[in-house]
Amino acid sequence: MARCTVERLMRSQGWQGVRRGKRQKTTIADQQQPCPQDLVQRDFRAERPNQLWVADFTYVSTWEGWTYVAFIIDVFSRRIVGWQTSTTMHTDFVLDALEQAIHSRRPGQGLTHHSDRGSQYLSIRYSERLEEAGIAASVGSKGDSYDNALAETVNGLYKAEVIHHRGPWKNRTSVEWATLEWVHWYNTDRLYGPLGYISPAEAEENYYAQLKLSTSKAA
Repeated sequence: MARCTVERLMRSQGWQGVRRGKRQKTTIADQQQPCPQDLVQRDFRAERPNQLWVADFTYVSTWEGWTYVAFIIDVFSRRIVGWQTSTTMHTDFVLDALEQAIHSRRPGQGLTHHSDRGSQYLSIRYSERLEEAGIAASVGSKGDSYDNALAETVNGLYKAEVIHHRGPWKNRTSVEWATLEWVHWYNTDRLYGPLGYISPAEAEENYYAQLKLSTSKAA
């Protein structure tokens, strides 16, 4: 359908598209911490689950101040595998999201974790946890959102589909409950264009079903 037709029909019904809001700076680089190499080079593709994760966090304005929301996304299926909220930008809250992802996925070897150069992701504790779990760390260049574009896209969807759509927000608790509902819907029901208009959960189910079929044929 032509764009002008969509515009005309929406205008006749009094509909408006969701608009994304302005950004706040959340990436604060720590010049004192050693920085891993960029192992991704903007190539956000994976051949299987738990091959590449991307991580980032965003912010929500509430009546009680800022609430920060961290996500970890599996690139293969676009599934959110870990998330956490906080009223501060300290390392603990992004580390909690990482712990959730590791516990729920148990990824094993061969996984790369990609993020921006925020001090939280370059902290000693975060780096040590990645190493302990056998996860390779990858970091994009300073101040370039394209180097972490997939995580930025998920942040944008979250803000457009939840935060700007359902606000204003009272406090962190209200944001947390709404995020919990959205993550479940996003993972299990949201149809994702790059996946062929299926959900992240279905993309992974299809992968493992095909893997099982190939294994049985080989046997």
